[in-house]
Amino acid sequence: MSQSYLDAVVHSSRPAMPLSGRAEQALPFTVRVVSGRSALMKAVQIRQAAYGRHLPEFAQTLAAPEALDLRPGVAVLLAESKLDGAPLGTMRIQTNRFQPLALEQSITLPSSLACRPLAEAARLGVTEQRVGRMVKTVLFKAFFQYCQQAGIEWMVIAGRAPIDRQYERLLFDDVYPEAGYIPLRHAGNLLHRVMSFEVGSAEERWAAASHPLYDFIFRTVHPDIMLDASCEASHSLPMPGMRLASANFADSMRLDKLAA
Repeated sequence: MSQSYLDAVVHSSRPAMPLSGRAEQALPFTVRVVSGRSALMKAVQIRQAAYGRHLPEFAQTLAAPEALDLRPGVAVLLAESKLDGAPLGTMRIQTNRFQPLALEQSITLPSSLACRPLAEAARLGVTEQRVGRMVKTVLFKAFFQYCQQAGIEWMVIAGRAPIDRQYERLLFDDVYPEAGYIPLRHAGNLLHRVMSFEVGSAEERWAAASHPLYDFIFRTVHPDIMLDASCEASHSLPMPGMRLASANFADSMRLDKLAA
């Protein structure tokens, strides 16, 4: 996600801004939480294809849905073409409501994060077509909105070089700046940087930084991002209509830690 691309998203594809300060923009694809095996297999298809371009050996392990895809507190996002329904991108979101994040198999999170409501994004993959760049940006927005709606306080990711630079530009910070890259068990022991992003302060921080995607994320409505509860694939994490307050989520997590 180069800086020139970020600028292009804002200046060439952004709709005119009405006086209300929020525009509505249609996309050539939809993004939703998978529901049912056929949609999940589409996500698996684009996931494996994307990993196959850079990590062919690891991609061979991704031919079928992973056990984590089906667990409570997990949502798999799928971007599909409006033209023909082809899968264009995917991302898996796991919260720590029901079990530790996958990356916690390899790293102990600091106390400032460990007892807070977290969500980890993983298994990001997009088409190699030109639209893939836009799909990646919209999947990030969907991840962010999912966290807002579910009462998540911190987004957590693990990025390998050079993908980690993309998250730096999105204002993610290193969880352990001195640690550098560490091997992750759930990612084939490949080296990754573990980074975090505070949800509640995001708009203020992006505005202060004059971030090129500020309007796209915060001042543009994308109806094609559909994260309603009816699309959730037998997962237990609340979505719109079943919103879980962040404070209640945090309190329940502290009780869980004490009971462990």
